[in-house]
Amino acid sequence: MAPAPSPTSSVITLTINGEKHTLPVDHRTTLLDALRDHLDLTGTKKGCDQGQCGACTVLLDGRRAVSCLQLAVAAEGREVTTIEGVADGDRLHPVQQAFLDLDGYQCGYCTPGQICSALAVLEEHAEGWPSAVTTDVRPEAGPAPLTPEEIRERMSGNLCRCGAYVSIVQAVARAAEARTDRNEEVVA
Repeated sequence: MAPAPSPTSSVITLTINGEKHTLPVDHRTTLLDALRDHLDLTGTKKGCDQGQCGACTVLLDGRRAVSCLQLAVAAEGREVTTIEGVADGDRLHPVQQAFLDLDGYQCGYCTPGQICSALAVLEEHAEGWPSAVTTDVRPEAGPAPLTPEEIRERMSGNLCRCGAYVSIVQAVARAAEARTDRNEEVVA
């Protein structure tokens, strides 16, 4: 039986990777700590704990968020996707497969956050969101080509201490190509 709420705690229900989890949390508990410490979803990593490294990146309603700065109580009613929810059973997501194929990781610590960010980058790009390096930001111009410069800019909130950036950019580019190929097959 869950403890009764107090002025400093609540019982919340989080939807994580399509599954509902009810848990008591202190109001100061971050989403990162709720995932790791309360729900044993340890794929999301604690790096700087200050929102600067991106190791704790998850998707909130499909948009990337650093979970170390997001309060768990504020995530109630939203769809949270962690690295554990990216694959389709035993079948890796194309972004995960590209990271694996192209060595878009070294020690692997930042990889879950990198992959969650890459998923959001591909979605943002497909929706026509410009980046700081997009030259033509007019809506009628459509999405800018997903060049290595665009990928680096869009992934700049995720740090890799090992320096696997070249492979990460290649992996995101390959996943973007695979996405384009899949979309063309659906349209055809």
